[in-house]
Amino acid sequence: MSQFSSFIIIFFFLFSFIVCSHAINNGFSVELIHRDSYKSPLYNPTQTKSQQIANALQRSINRADYISKQFSFTKDKLKSSLMYDRGEYLMSYSIGTPPFKVYGLLDSGSNLIWLQCKPCNICYNQTYPIFNPSKSSSYENIPCSSSACKSTEETTSCSNDRDVCEYTLDYGRGTKTHGDLIWETITLESTSGSIVSFPKIMIGCGHTNTWRTSKNSGMIGLGIGPMSFIKQLGSSIKDRFSYCLIDDRKVDLSSKINFGDAAIVSGNNVVSTPMVKMIGNNQVDYYYLNLKAVSVGSKRIKYSGFKNKGINASTHNILLDSGTTTTFVPRHFYHKLESAVKKVVKLKRFHDDSGDYNLCYNITTKQATSKKPIFPVIIAHFSGGDVKLDSKGYFSYLSEGIECFNIFPHERDLGIYGNNAQVNYLVGYDLKNNIISFKPTDCSKY
Repeated sequence: MSQFSSFIIIFFFLFSFIVCSHAINNGFSVELIHRDSYKSPLYNPTQTKSQQIANALQRSINRADYISKQFSFTKDKLKSSLMYDRGEYLMSYSIGTPPFKVYGLLDSGSNLIWLQCKPCNICYNQTYPIFNPSKSSSYENIPCSSSACKSTEETTSCSNDRDVCEYTLDYGRGTKTHGDLIWETITLESTSGSIVSFPKIMIGCGHTNTWRTSKNSGMIGLGIGPMSFIKQLGSSIKDRFSYCLIDDRKVDLSSKINFGDAAIVSGNNVVSTPMVKMIGNNQVDYYYLNLKAVSVGSKRIKYSGFKNKGINASTHNILLDSGTTTTFVPRHFYHKLESAVKKVVKLKRFHDDSGDYNLCYNITTKQATSKKPIFPVIIAHFSGGDVKLDSKGYFSYLSEGIECFNIFPHERDLGIYGNNAQVNYLVGYDLKNNIISFKPTDCSKY
């Protein structure tokens, strides 16, 4: 190799290191891809907008059922006929050296980062090639005897013929992943064009995976456990991340997720509320908030959350979950909420033949053409402040001219503040100070 070539290589790596360090120190943002976007590996061009929204509702119901089962609300089997499918947004990232591009579904209710890896014992079909760790110079197995293996909160085991830490995750209903826990480099491309790399991240390299409803590479856990993507980046992003989600009717526009200084939520109209920590094996992954009441117009309705052994319903009464589209509330509260909406909305009612929605309106009727707002102002009163919901977040498109109330009762009294309620808000997570912040933002222009 010539001296000139050597100089070019050294210069390239030095330049990359400087750009990477600058991006980390100043924070960075990454594109979020809605699963129904044409950019998504899960995109189905044959689906209509109505079908996409109906499928999102069914996924939300499945997810809420799964979460409620974790809380032991019931020991019966899940009733839904569809496979459980986690997450509504994907993030592309690269793994290994040289970087190999993959797509992971974001899940704020789980911790482990995992993807399909060669060699495959069993692998589901994914849109893009499967990662081959043997071609990465930064790939490193985690020994079963290591403290890293012993300290993980996931189910781990040791292989009989090698000192390799193995993991198993069973999401239920046939969705499973099993493989090796490894150290690898994750590289992200920021929206500004800079490249940010994080070496030695613990990742699940799945060699046996079943997931009939997905074609993405795997999952990116954004929970609060020590193995989550956020916790592993830790001090390098100052334990902060935020996102700004676009109305799901505009899925071809990209949302954003921000890290470090770029994730700070500040300025006028910011509302901050404590993030309530939960102690327990099944509850630790989720972000909890304390919702005191919800107002519909001038009507204020006191909120009481789910009741379950080991959960303080007065403080841990609703989950903040970006992976669930629909917002769910306990049945007794829902009936009061629906009644209040009916009293305020004067539009002509529409019957949903599918049976998915309880309350629908024809927005092309005479009342809707007036200059007055056709839907009431709904405000969520959290500990620490009030969040006014965007109407696109609590009324959903059913068909041309028909909008339906998109907050649902949960038969086991679970409360989930879904991503529909977070539309057009910059939502910030400060894990160091245990604070969640909301700032009204036009996310299509953010």
